[in-house]
Amino acid sequence: MTSEFVNRLRSLLAAYAELKASAPSASKAAPRAADRKRSACAESLRTIVRPVLDAFMAELKAAGHDASTRDHTDREDSYPSVALSFTPRAGLASALMFKYDPRRGILVQREIKPSPHKGRMVTASGDRTGTIGVDALTTQWVETKTLAFVADVLKAN
Repeated sequence: MTSEFVNRLRSLLAAYAELKASAPSASKAAPRAADRKRSACAESLRTIVRPVLDAFMAELKAAGHDASTRDHTDREDSYPSVALSFTPRAGLASALMFKYDPRRGILVQREIKPSPHKGRMVTASGDRTGTIGVDALTTQWVETKTLAFVADVLKAN
């Protein structure tokens, strides 16, 4: 990096530091409310979504497919999420994720990868399949989304 860019970077950083020093401190109530909401969502993902995904994982493994779940509900550096990875026989790994979105509640996102043995170019199709409020989350809703995901993966492979 040339000295001109270093000087520009330093001036940007100094201006930012001045801005933050002169700005009034933010209220502590808003972050606490956001943390409570995030914790409530993490608990819902852990107690409602994770058991459903674990049951689907067990059934998929019993049928000879490869499946696993991931639980990121206790991490402080990201929004809570729970995911099911599913690899059908002779296929590629696809994933279904239930994530916390502070504006929408729980977001369901999936990425389906068709088998390369079908003779077509392998492209992942990632899409959102719905959102639901944290308070409205039910086991039946999770089962419906997960069953539709498994059906689409099997159809693509």
